[in-house]
Amino acid sequence: MKDAKSDRKPLLVTVLVFPGVRLLDVTGPIEVFATANDFGARYRVRTASPDGSDVVTASGTGLGVDLAVDQVGYVSDVVVVPGGPEWPSLVKDDALLDAVRALDDRSRRTASVCTGAFLLAAAGLLDGRTATTHWRSAGQLALRYPRVTVDTDALFVRDGRVMTSAGVSSGIDLSLALVEEHHGADVARAVAKDMVVFMQRPGGQSQFSVRTRTPHARQEMLRRVVDAVAEDPSANHTLAAMARRAGVSTRHVTRLFRDELGTTPAHYVEQVRMEAAQAMLEGSDDPLASVARRTGFGSAESLRRAFIRNLGITPGAYRARFRTTGGGVTAASGADAPQRNE
Repeated sequence: MKDAKSDRKPLLVTVLVFPGVRLLDVTGPIEVFATANDFGARYRVRTASPDGSDVVTASGTGLGVDLAVDQVGYVSDVVVVPGGPEWPSLVKDDALLDAVRALDDRSRRTASVCTGAFLLAAAGLLDGRTATTHWRSAGQLALRYPRVTVDTDALFVRDGRVMTSAGVSSGIDLSLALVEEHHGADVARAVAKDMVVFMQRPGGQSQFSVRTRTPHARQEMLRRVVDAVAEDPSANHTLAAMARRAGVSTRHVTRLFRDELGTTPAHYVEQVRMEAAQAMLEGSDDPLASVARRTGFGSAESLRRAFIRNLGITPGAYRARFRTTGGGVTAASGADAPQRNE
């Protein structure tokens, strides 16, 4: 019996590559589309460089190329424009910008990864649109291209038929959203699980691990305290308990948190507990009361109040976000037709 999948017309994805491209910007989306084919999708992915030559990426890894841009005689369902660390020189490369425009002219959807947004902007494709890019470069994008409205926190933004994504691995988030758009949430969820990535990551670019975004404690006694909080968020972490653990007064503990970490003991504990609760909600179907108990909030009501205070949504609504990619941020001009007919 003939496989029904083989009767479907493949969705054509063209990934632009060039010397100095960031490797993961290219391979992340390709891996998503290739994995989707294992779960019922039918994508055909090709790489194209401006002149058809193989390229060497920013990491020094060579990439084989399928064809030159002027050989792309078909309409792509998706064109992916990755970025590179040397974007200031890339935006001055007329041949590369012409390649971007040529691919966009024959695409239903054009998407950038990381600093690939600069190539879209330099090619005039983001004029009057909202876009995002890597958080380190968002200010430069806004400064250089004032006709672009820059969203500094979104992991990816849809504005009509153009999509832009933030730093590096967010190209995977964007690609998962495209798989969901083409084939539904079940296929996208299967891909995310197979690749061991979030279906939809919490928050935006500004949300990093509590330990990552907190300054390193210089005092050994303070390091013991914060390590204890991270190791068991559900334990007793009152100010008095912290002081006993550190062997100092409660006033001294408060001063150490303020001077070294720029926060209060109570706020630090709540942020660690929030992070633990988010992880449980993302990865399990445990009842909210159990989540609250195991992360130190005590009750489902305390958990609910903390989520509303910190994230503006309830724990149940937060968990529901992980049943879909969420679609990213949709700009006001996103009412444009998302696809272009052949």
